[in-house]
Amino acid sequence: MTAYQALAADLRDRIVSGEFQPGDRLPIEPDLCVRYGVSRSTVREALRLLASQNLIRTVRGTTGGSFVAHPDPDHISTYLETSFDLMRVGIGQLMEIRELLEVPAAGLAALRRTGADLERLRGCIVGAGGREPGEVFAPNRDFHIVLLRAAGNPLLEVVARPVFEVLEGRFVRDRAPRAALDGIDREHRDILRHIEAGDAEGARRAALEHLDNLRTAYYPSVEPQP
Repeated sequence: MTAYQALAADLRDRIVSGEFQPGDRLPIEPDLCVRYGVSRSTVREALRLLASQNLIRTVRGTTGGSFVAHPDPDHISTYLETSFDLMRVGIGQLMEIRELLEVPAAGLAALRRTGADLERLRGCIVGAGGREPGEVFAPNRDFHIVLLRAAGNPLLEVVARPVFEVLEGRFVRDRAPRAALDGIDREHRDILRHIEAGDAEGARRAALEHLDNLRTAYYPSVEPQP
């Protein structure tokens, strides 16, 4: 590990531990040089590394400096999406992740959903009659995102969104056969009915059946793992 990497690692630990809070200004460069016994160029390299990891932001000017960044879920999702792509995670593995996330989330949504959550879920159900697959792709995808939000745990969406993005990037939006659209619409309505009723077990069961059917409709060659 180089000197600037060691410095960046120590500052990262101090940020993660809460010693430096979001919005806090880090010590100025000369102070960091003295504290760590390193050159100014080493300090600058360390700060650049932290900035590239979205841990700090640099503000120029007399009142500027390096400030601890506020957490941004989009940065996490983007990083995960890129990682999934680079790792060449398979379609079957991605669908398995969806099952692990979305089935429990449906049960939580039935217990935690608000009136606003229900309205947003209803707004995602547009009906499939006479529509092209591409027309209903976005609202169908949004139904799943809103469901995750209704579960009341923001980490669910942070982890699941990049899975959606990678899946979307690996198949054409109109790939689902038209015959499957009515089934998708019906299954979304069934999940919503259980969530409206506060039926956690029914919501989980309906979500599992729906994901199994999605796997068959979009990826007929992918078999679920035993």
